[in-house]
This record gives sequence, C-alpha cells and structure tokens, in this order.
Amino acid sequence: MSFNAEKTPPPSVEKSAIRKVAVRLVPFVALMFFINYLDRSAIGFAGPNGMEADLALSAAQFGFASGVFFIGYIILEVPSNMALHKFGARIWLARIMITWGIVALLFTWVQNFEGLVALRFLLGVAEAGFFPGAILFLSLWVPAKHRAKILALFYLAQPLTTVIGAPLAGWLMTHDGFFFGLEGWRFMFFGVAIPAILIGVVALFYLKDKPADAKWLTTEEQEWLTTALAKENAAKSGTEKTSGHGKGGLKVAFGSGRVWVLSFIYFGAVYGLYALAFFLPTIIGGFEEQFGLSMGLVEKGLVTAIPYLPAAVVLYLWSRDVTKRGLKTWHIALPMVVGGVSVPVALLMNNPIATVAVITVTACAIFAVLPNFWTLPTQFLSGAAAAAGIALINTLGNLAGFSAPYITGALKDSTGGLVIPMFVVGGFMLLSALLMVLLSRRSHVQSTPGQLVEPAGH
Repeated sequence: MSFNAEKTPPPSVEKSAIRKVAVRLVPFVALMFFINYLDRSAIGFAGPNGMEADLALSAAQFGFASGVFFIGYIILEVPSNMALHKFGARIWLARIMITWGIVALLFTWVQNFEGLVALRFLLGVAEAGFFPGAILFLSLWVPAKHRAKILALFYLAQPLTTVIGAPLAGWLMTHDGFFFGLEGWRFMFFGVAIPAILIGVVALFYLKDKPADAKWLTTEEQEWLTTALAKENAAKSGTEKTSGHGKGGLKVAFGSGRVWVLSFIYFGAVYGLYALAFFLPTIIGGFEEQFGLSMGLVEKGLVTAIPYLPAAVVLYLWSRDVTKRGLKTWHIALPMVVGGVSVPVALLMNNPIATVAVITVTACAIFAVLPNFWTLPTQFLSGAAAAAGIALINTLGNLAGFSAPYITGALKDSTGGLVIPMFVVGGFMLLSALLMVLLSRRSHVQSTPGQLVEPAGH
C-alpha cells in the first residue's frame, strides 16, 4: 500500500515543496535539537573535568544525577505532547526551549549533590515534550514516503552535537576563572545555556504550525502538501481508528500493542545512547591512567567527538537506503545486534586507538537505528493518537535515560570498572533487536516507505 497525494501529482511541485521544507524548517528544528542534546548531555563533559571533584560525587551519584533528568521528563512527556497538539508546535516548542534554557543557566551556580539532582530533575520537567514534539511537528509537514529522509536530516543534529559540542565544551572549560571567577565547568554550563533562551525566542517568530501558514511555499506547494497529508491520514483511519481526539487519542495510543512493543525496542536503543553519552568522556579520561596518556581538556573533547562523525555519515547513508527500499526489519535489528556486541568489546581492547575504533562502531549502530525507528509510529497513528503514541514511546524508552547512567555508575562503583556495565548495555540492545524481529513477524504487513515493516527476507 502506498499513498498518492493527487491522481497525478506534479513532480516539480512535490520536489520543490519537500526541498523547501528540508531547507527552511529542518535546519532550524535541528539547531533546536542540537542545543537540546548539548544542554542535557553537558553534565557528561563537566563530570570528569572538575564537577565530580568539586561536588564530591561518587560514580553512582554522578550517574543518578545524570539520569534523574529523565524522571521529570517522563512525568510530563505525554501531557506536554498533547498540549503541543492543542496549542500548536510554534508556541509550545518555543516555550519548552526558553524554559529549559533558564533552568540550564542555573547549573552555573550549583553547590552540592542535592542541588545538582534538583536542577537535573527540573531540567527534565522543562524539556519534557520537546523531542517527540519535534518529531511530530516534522511528520505533520511531509508525507510518509519523504519522512525517513527528513527525520534523518533532523537527527544528524544529535551526533553532530558531540562532534561540535565536545570540543566546544572542552574549550569553554579551559576558561577557568575567566567569567566572574567561575570554574571552567561552570562557565561551560553558562555558555551552552544562553543559546537555548535566544533560539527559543526566535522560534516564536520563525516556525509555522502547518503548510497553509508558510508564506515561503507557493499556493500550489501548500495545496499539494495539505492534500497529501490529509489523504494519508484518511487512509490510516480507513482501516482502524488511529487518530482520536483528546482522551480518545490517549486511549488509542495506550491500547495499541504495537506502541508498547515499540516502546521497549526504543528502550534498548536509548540505553545504549545515554550510556555512551554520559560515560564516554569518563572512558576517554581513563586513558591517562590505563594507557599512560596525557591529554588536555580540548584534546579529550576532540577524542570524545571522534566516534560521532562517522556515526553522522552512517545515519545519513542508512536512512537513504531506508528511503530507497522501504523500511525493512533488518534496518533496525541488524544495527542493534552490531551495537550490542561491540559496546562491551570496546573496553576489552588493549590500546586507545582500538578502543575508540570499536566505540565508533557502536555509535554508528545506534545512530543508524534512531531516525528510522521514528518513521514507524506515524505509519499507523495520526492526530491526537500520534501525539500521544510518540510521547508514550519516547517516555517509556527514556526510562533508559534514567536507568542507563545510574546502573552504569552503580556497577562501576561495585565492580571497579566499566566492562560489566557495558555488557549490560549490550544485553539491552540485543533484546531490542529480538523484539524488532518478533514485532515484524507478528505484524505481517508489507514494507513500503509508508508502511509498518515486514519480516526480513519477505
């Protein structure tokens, strides 16, 4: 089954409309995501570079403070995305960004573990709904057959956050005492918080809620996008009630078995993502003791960034293949297997080059999965049900955002190293691969760019 926006859609209109969305909207929303991921992961850079020592944190405390962000995030995730559906993406995404920017700024003056935990919790509350809201927002602008490409361009911001952000964070942290006598890690928090507030204000004026509001589209392009999306939503609701309104949307999302299975699949991917994000700087910092290396803050930032540049390339190429072939089971399951095997192997290497090389394989695997995974929920959900379903998947998946850094830190304290914690990470990723295969075999739906995946080999 495939969707056709018109009986004979003008190729030039379709091509120009998608190109304009890709140029005018995606880079700006990706910039918002870049700042979002940098602000939430800044603690990973600060921890081993002064914050843990200054606040007297154990590995378990650092992991708990890193992960408690997701408790606040989870509590308000679904309500926030329902509010976005009600009030519109422009106002709601801008509101989220300004709020988290203000909270992120307060990290500059944190004094102890309790204060750090409180601020991380509040940061999660402030950011709740941004990521699923951004996914939903972009999904409302492009038909299904173009969605993998658009989401891949958007998702490039995440690995590039580390490629650019890690050296930037390292550079900011070298300015110890530069700003009102602040320690370098405090100045880093200040430096990454201000852009969130500024870009949030700009978003109020730059974003539009739907194609009909975009003056940068021609009338023909507006009509084609509006018609294509309307027909696509009508086709979804032609076989089952997948949209709903208000509480009806919540009921549809919470009652869908596919939504719950996708939530557990996403859990494994996020577990790997945040174990890597929060503890990779610690692994890199450990090279000094383990291999006798000597690195400055900027050098550590550059080494931390190495795995993410190839990951960005793999993300883009893998998503192009998805767009070409349609999403297959192996597009999700195979990278999860590769990541699940490689992540513990990395710490068994006997030199830093080999360690970083294997971590690069893990990063490539994780980022090959993420943007393509998010094409799945909107293949069978629309309207309020899509808003609730995406938020529910992200909510349950992000339980891994709390558990991954906390369990990793606690196991590191109890075992004296990161090898066992990384085997746990690998186990969760392998479980997600298995669930993906089981889901596709249960669905028995033909795979096209607009459909739920079919089993590999069909």
